[in-house]
Amino acid sequence: MAKGRSAPDIWMIISIALILSIGLVIVYSASAVLAFHEFGDKFYYVKRQFIFALLGIGALIFTMNANYQIWKKWGKLALIVCFVLLVIVLIPGIGVVRGGARSWLGISSFGIQPSEFMKLAMVLFLAKWLAEKQQTITLFTRGLLPPLGLMGLAFGLIMLQPDLGSGAVMVGASLLLIFTAGARISHLGSLALIGVVGLVGLIIAEPYRLDRITGFLDPWSDPLGKGYQIIQSLYAIGPGGLVGLGLGMSRQKFSYLPEPQTDFIFSILSEELGFIGGAALITLFAILVWRGIRTAIAAPDTFGSLLAVGITGIVGVQVLINIGVVIGAMPVTGITLPLVSYGGSSLTLLLTALGILLNISRYSR
Repeated sequence: MAKGRSAPDIWMIISIALILSIGLVIVYSASAVLAFHEFGDKFYYVKRQFIFALLGIGALIFTMNANYQIWKKWGKLALIVCFVLLVIVLIPGIGVVRGGARSWLGISSFGIQPSEFMKLAMVLFLAKWLAEKQQTITLFTRGLLPPLGLMGLAFGLIMLQPDLGSGAVMVGASLLLIFTAGARISHLGSLALIGVVGLVGLIIAEPYRLDRITGFLDPWSDPLGKGYQIIQSLYAIGPGGLVGLGLGMSRQKFSYLPEPQTDFIFSILSEELGFIGGAALITLFAILVWRGIRTAIAAPDTFGSLLAVGITGIVGVQVLINIGVVIGAMPVTGITLPLVSYGGSSLTLLLTALGILLNISRYSR
């Protein structure tokens, strides 16, 4: 590993700062009506988002300046703690139910989502494991099955909540990391077929998931039921046109579009800022992912490279799923837009992870 370190990737810092700033503005715009209706304070959501943004920035500064090698030591402990939290959250009376999922630990409006912590913990542990066992990753039983089994156990616990969105992001980022470590495509392809069968089983097991699939394929068959969210999202994006209706001028946030400040915040942004605003935000995410990939390629060791891939994968997969849902290209899955949507756990943890990514960039060759 290189002895010295340089300044962190400036393009990554700029993209993070701009996305976070856009997020704070659009959280206020998207949530003001709902916040005033529910709490009598139109700043209710954005004030909390700002507090978590400050906490996240503090965590980012710390991890950006802490040598990423320390996560080799703490990755295993972090994973164990997250597994314990995923079990605890399932206990009635302890886990808090929000939006139909028992996925929160906390009091009143403040809480944490163990599944959000698991995304980062799994990436930290797998990066260390695969860096040390890279010579065996091409072997199915000894190399590939252990990390996949660990990932599958975490996914199973997350699905018991249930939280398909967070589970999908964790699995997507983990598989990207495993593939980068050198796993055989034939092995991953065979397991992908098994995964498809399992996914079909999960969909059949819960009627609401099947409703989301049919609603995705033909939302107009039930415009007030299973197709409602997609239709209302498209009603927001369509009228936005090229330049949008203007900041704060959304009509869909007046209780038409569910969760305007979280899962469907990109719809509100597109309605108010138009195609130009949506394309600008996507461009910023593309820059962030590009610099993350560059950091992974230039990392001084295998652990740093795999860790950069995993963190970049978390961002990229989550952006693809969220935007894919709001534009009607994917079935509805409850998942936030990174750094933009309202949510304390996701915002703080992601900024912490991006701080680690920035630290790796400081040692890039």
